[in-house]
Amino acid sequence: MRDGVKPPEPLPAAEGSGWRRERGEPSLREVWSSIPVPTDGSSWRRLIAFLGPGYLVSVGYMDPGNWATALAGGSTFGYTLLTIALLSNIMAILLQALCARLGFATGRDLAQACRDAYSKPVSYVLWVMAEIAICATDLAEVIGTAIGLNLLFGIPLELGVFITALDVFLILYLQNLGFRWIEAFVVATLLVIASCFIIQVAMAQPEWREVILGFAPTVEIVRNPQMLYLAMGILGATVMPHNLYLHSSIVQTRIVADTIPAKREAIKFATIDSTVALMLALVVNASILILAAATFHKAGQYGVEDLEQAQHLLVPLLGSTWAATLFGVALLCCGLNSTVTATLSGQIVMEGFINVRLPAWMRRLATRGLAIIPAAIGIVLYGQEGTGKLLILSQVILSMQLPFAIVPLVMFTADRRKMGELVSPLWLTAICWLIAVLVIGLNAKVVADFIF
Repeated sequence: MRDGVKPPEPLPAAEGSGWRRERGEPSLREVWSSIPVPTDGSSWRRLIAFLGPGYLVSVGYMDPGNWATALAGGSTFGYTLLTIALLSNIMAILLQALCARLGFATGRDLAQACRDAYSKPVSYVLWVMAEIAICATDLAEVIGTAIGLNLLFGIPLELGVFITALDVFLILYLQNLGFRWIEAFVVATLLVIASCFIIQVAMAQPEWREVILGFAPTVEIVRNPQMLYLAMGILGATVMPHNLYLHSSIVQTRIVADTIPAKREAIKFATIDSTVALMLALVVNASILILAAATFHKAGQYGVEDLEQAQHLLVPLLGSTWAATLFGVALLCCGLNSTVTATLSGQIVMEGFINVRLPAWMRRLATRGLAIIPAAIGIVLYGQEGTGKLLILSQVILSMQLPFAIVPLVMFTADRRKMGELVSPLWLTAICWLIAVLVIGLNAKVVADFIF
């Protein structure tokens, strides 16, 4: 089967399997099961073979939308909302663990599982919701990259938005080299981002006692409506639907034997990988909030959420022009990283839900075009001031789409007929259902706030 030719529909599944249809051809087939895993030697050697997908997933937890909410939280309320950043990260770790379990246990990613478990009308609705979420994600990445180009090189935002389309060729080049090259690129840029913020935080000299206390829960978050609203924004910007589709697919780039012990080990190592990577994402997100608290909040600059405004304010507050450069470098790396993973997610969703396989360049340009058009229109109509509004809008859209990914994920991994011996433990299922209920409740609150 070649690109551009639609494969036949999967056959009906065997009775009692828990699936309506048999498993079809894998998504990302050009890299699926392409990375060997040592079958002998120490556990450390096998663990190293599984390291990589978690870092691609962690990119989504530090995208430009996260920056806006973390800057607003830190500048307005100091270190108090660090506890929400920690809570959101714990939720993300648990959900990504379910994604790895689903991928290895069933050989399906989340999009394929929805297609094979639900009727066509339900599957198509979930597909549309996933595409909306990916477009919203890509919108934030396009804006973030364009702002980074503007801050570092003075490139107008209108032009920067269209320059972001060139990352299509970067992705194609890296994927032709092998999936390990994509992982290496992402890890390298993540280290640059983390280094930039560690240096800026050191320059800001925060009150470390207050930082530690900020990770402790407080009822003030619930009592203060504005604080609760920002806390919901941080939560919504952290747990993102496209990451659930992405992780359940890219863990299958590893060659794993079709035995229960081999799959159990793969799930364990993939969970370690994503947990460590997401802790790095927490360091970055917490650093943004700490930086905002130690500079803007301390100086009485409350409510800073615009990325350009934040960069310009850092120079006088930290007393160094390097602060602005480091901020711009980190933002540009973050935008490039996020566009890579969002584009891969778009491929996974399209192939998984509707079994349509387009040429790689066509698929990537189509996905990016859907994000560039609203970004360009918004910047032309509202100017640089409108980028903040677009970033916030993208996070609201993502928050609305989350239940459509979380609920099927928890249902599938808790179903013994679908998962067999690798079914999710009861305690993990119970916690993830609580997360789903919490996210749905927060979405209801966001909708109520918008209406009233």
